[in-house]
Amino acid sequence: MQRLRVRYQRGENLKFISHLDIIRLWQRVFYRAGVELAYSEGFNPHPRMALASPLPVGYTSRAEFMDLYTSAAVSPHYFEDLINRHLPEGVKILQSCVVPPEHDSLQALVRQAEYLVSVNTSMSLAECHKAVDDFMAKDSFLWQLQRQDKVKEYDLRAQTAELEVVSLLDGVLCLRMLLQCDSKGAGRPEQLTKALGISEFPLSVERIRLVLEA
Repeated sequence: MQRLRVRYQRGENLKFISHLDIIRLWQRVFYRAGVELAYSEGFNPHPRMALASPLPVGYTSRAEFMDLYTSAAVSPHYFEDLINRHLPEGVKILQSCVVPPEHDSLQALVRQAEYLVSVNTSMSLAECHKAVDDFMAKDSFLWQLQRQDKVKEYDLRAQTAELEVVSLLDGVLCLRMLLQCDSKGAGRPEQLTKALGISEFPLSVERIRLVLEA
């Protein structure tokens, strides 16, 4: 049995695919390519594969990670070439490597996620910089999230490691964000843009990096 760690991208064509559907997509692709996955033990065996951190619906990404166990050893280079020939447009394996089976799970290793966010705004470039600087200067920024009949409160500032203005062109602001993404919480870019005083929902959100514990 071999454990492979795969980094892949998800483009516009797949940004409205749910987490469960993307897992099913991978399983179908592996089956068609003839890659035999190892299965879990027990009464309900299932393919041994796991994604690092579910990508929210509507996001694109160039930095998704997945671990999978194959029943036989396979060369990462051969694996990449084989699987990419069977993948639909919008998803592509960028890199893969062999990982010791006993290493921690991907979910346990993820610490932060970096995003590029584009959003419409009527603010000037100077006002955008000031909004970012004011937010980052705060000690805390309490945020409330309504879920059905419950209200969850957390510190949005504590979830934000880095935030900067990349550009402002024709009323479209581009921001780079490095946000918490672990078992204790995950920052959401659309909440951060609202915290900056921008009422518009982002035009696009791309995850460009997942930070794993070394």
